[in-house]
Amino acid sequence: MEHVRGLSIPRSLAEAAASEPLALIVYDMQVGIVDQIPGGADIVARVAEVLDLGRQAGLRVFFTKHISLPVEVAGVAQLRTAMDWQRLDRVEQVVAPFPPDAPQSQIVPELAPRSSEAVLEKITMSAFAGTYLDIALRDCGIRTFLIAGIALEVGIEPTVRHATDLGYLPVVVTDACGFGNPEAAKRSLEALTFAGGSLQTDIAALRTVLSEQPGG
Repeated sequence: MEHVRGLSIPRSLAEAAASEPLALIVYDMQVGIVDQIPGGADIVARVAEVLDLGRQAGLRVFFTKHISLPVEVAGVAQLRTAMDWQRLDRVEQVVAPFPPDAPQSQIVPELAPRSSEAVLEKITMSAFAGTYLDIALRDCGIRTFLIAGIALEVGIEPTVRHATDLGYLPVVVTDACGFGNPEAAKRSLEALTFAGGSLQTDIAALRTVLSEQPGG
């Protein structure tokens, strides 16, 4: 831990966990998204392991849920992105794939959020854009969070980059992150390492760190 002018600067997950509260963000582990990812069931099991560790350690848990606006009120960016993802040439063909109450939009049953945990809806890739996440974390005095879920190269990387700009220390649990494209996911982790400001860990190392904390 580095100290300067009244500031404590953690340089590792262990240092952060020993000095301040942590949170866990479970990113977009929804039925219709897990079904699109190769090895989706395995990622669900790995995220469940991280979630169990976080709950045992008493971490505050935030789930994100990606939703679609009705096409009638969607704007330029939303429609353009939908056309890209749905591989369409005409905007009239766009459908809303994740209505808030649709079965495919719900968190998978294996990770069912508890009443003591928050589920925030978003229409963006960054979990911090247009949501209450930043306010909630700051209000709890949280500066470091773990993140796991799907998809690393689509939503987790933008969330981590946004978080570092907001002054957080994000920690990516790499073996609990699913992806659609392995090469793109590899580039995301490499780019985050190169840019600095965030950390990466795996489930085994996370278990060790959390077990060493009071009550762990």
